[in-house]
Formats: sequence, structure tokens, C-alpha cells
Amino acid sequence: MHQLALARRLGPGARRRLTALLGLAWCSLLVGAERVPGAPRDVTFLVTSDAHYDAFENEDRNDRVRDTLRAMNAVTNLTWPEALGGGPIAQPRAVIVLGDLIDDGDRVFQGKHQGPRQWLQYLADFGFDGRDGLLDFPVFETWGNHDGPPVGCDKFGFNLQAQLKDRNRRRLQHGWLTALSSNALFCSWDWDDVHLVLLGIYPADRPNPDWQKYSPTWHDPQGALSFLKEDLARHVGDSGRPVVLMSHCGFDTDWWHTNDWQAAYQAAGSYHVILYLYGHTGTGLRTWAPAGATRPWQCINTGQTENGFWVVQITSDSIRAAYRAKRWRTIKGADTKPKRVWDGQWEWRYPLRKSLGASPEATSPADNRSHGRP
Repeated sequence: MHQLALARRLGPGARRRLTALLGLAWCSLLVGAERVPGAPRDVTFLVTSDAHYDAFENEDRNDRVRDTLRAMNAVTNLTWPEALGGGPIAQPRAVIVLGDLIDDGDRVFQGKHQGPRQWLQYLADFGFDGRDGLLDFPVFETWGNHDGPPVGCDKFGFNLQAQLKDRNRRRLQHGWLTALSSNALFCSWDWDDVHLVLLGIYPADRPNPDWQKYSPTWHDPQGALSFLKEDLARHVGDSGRPVVLMSHCGFDTDWWHTNDWQAAYQAAGSYHVILYLYGHTGTGLRTWAPAGATRPWQCINTGQTENGFWVVQITSDSIRAAYRAKRWRTIKGADTKPKRVWDGQWEWRYPLRKSLGASPEATSPADNRSHGRP
């Protein structure tokens, strides 16, 4: 019997339960679809960072983020840039948000606690499973330097990391995850045979004692490096499967120590790392490896959500990715100062096409990016 016809014959309560089950089944198929043996690899997803939801000040930014989410919802109406071969963009598996979800994780402004209101706006827009927010796709997220301290270290009674833990546990219950860390902050999952690992603010275990430039409490990585090592050993091993690593900070910022960069590379350098995705510092493409290493990682700096989003496709033999960017214009404001305006136009920037069979050196230019607000 057709599902709609069945729903009409049920009572209101049963209809709601059936609708919820059908929605969960659709979402599980989208997020966690297993690869049919022998079928070609074909994984498409969207990635962004630094949404910086605000409250009681600068809330115009939130509207700019919503404009971007509406564009994400319509992404399958677009085609890839001709420089990347053209063709339709496939249905994305999910949207990944790499930290700085909100702007003030533990701050009171004019007597009002900003974090809870900022988080509620994030939830209303990004949702969870593609059915409960403005966004039409399931979402995965991690935290950044704006999102607040570890659980128990907040001053004003709201903790975003506690919310992330709850959402990660829900993802595990829904079957979206391959692994979840014991502290529920880090996770991994598989799309086809591609293994993705989400590593919090940056992949180290603790604040480096040689680098206390920023608050070690707020920026405690809380065991991310140990999770990375254990996860790759258990779920990838010597399979040669493609690996995508993701965190808020990348290898271009002093928010973590260069010794920790090297330790992260040592932990994952022997695996087939095809992408490192991160936010925090700007938008663009670069490659990175520690001095003396011969296999640099292709990195994508994912930029602020209010400005655009990345589309990434991983197939059996290649990666292609591009940044869908708002086309801003600069005009003179009423106060004679430069002002950015957007008239609804979009463009493609930073096209990347890379063969998975090529050596790591055969990538895009080493540093091609624009900088944004950390």
C-alpha cells in the first residue's frame, strides 16, 4: 500500500509516528547509506564554518547566514563550474559545520546571556536531520574558539559543548556514526568507503604547555588526538581507504602549537588522507605538511557561513570541490565609510580538481585564499 494512503487511514497519533519513522528512514538512507560492493564511490556533501550566530547585537549577521542556508537547499539546481567538468550537483549527504557555531559561548551583554539565544537560533536554522530547521539536510557540527569552554567551566549556566555531546549521542542512536569518543565530543562516520573524522577545535590531547597565548581552558582539545589515533587504527587500518579529517583550526594559525601540528600529521600521515577541512582563518585552498614530509595534505579553509559554502564530491578516482560565494560589492555608506552590500548574486570560487591516484604534490597552488574573522 502506498505510504500516503496508509497514513490517511490511520489516526492522528499513528500518523505522526509513521511520519516520524519515514522521515528517520529517509535521513538514515541519506546520511548513512552503505556502499554496494562493486558500486562506484560517489559522495557529495556541503561544508561551512564560522556561522557566528549573534544575539542582542549584530543580529543582521544571522539573516546573512539564513540566505546562505537557503542557497544550500537549492544546490541540486546548480551545475558544477565548467572548469571542473560541469554537470549537475548530486544530492548532498549532509552539511558539516566546523566550529564557531555561535559568537559568544559564555558572555553576558547588557545583562543578557547571549549563548542560549544564539544557540536557539542555530538550532532553528541548521536543525538536526533536515526536517526540523531551515536547512533541508542533516547536519554534523563541532566547536570552535567562540563556542565556549568545556562542560563545567562555564560561568553563566549555559554550555554549548554539552549540547554537542547530546546531539552526537543522538547521531549514534540513529546509526549515522561509526565511532563516538568516550567524552562524546569527537566522532567518525563512513560515506561509501570514505572515512570522515570530526576532531573538535584541533587534533591535540591537551593545551600545549609551551603555548599559552590563549585561554587554555576555553581551547582545551580534550583528547582529540588520541581519538584520531584509535579511530584510524580500528576503522581504517591498512585498507587504504580515503580519509577526510576536519577541525575548527588548521595549520595556519597560532591558536595551537606547531609541535601539535606535527603530532597530528604523525598520527594520520601513513593513512590515505585526501582532505583536511577547517575553518577559523578564512577561505581558500592550500597544501600543508611538516618540514621534511613528502606527502602534503590538501586543505580547504571553509570560510564564514554568511559569505558562502563549499560543495565537495569524492568519486572513485578524484575529488572536486568549489566555493559557492556571495558576490559582494563595496559602496560608500551614509557615514562615507566603505560598506559591503549583496544583491543576491552568487559565483563559484576556488575550484579544485584532484586525482586520488596522483601524488600529493599534484594539487592546487600551495596557498590561494582570502582571510576572514577568526
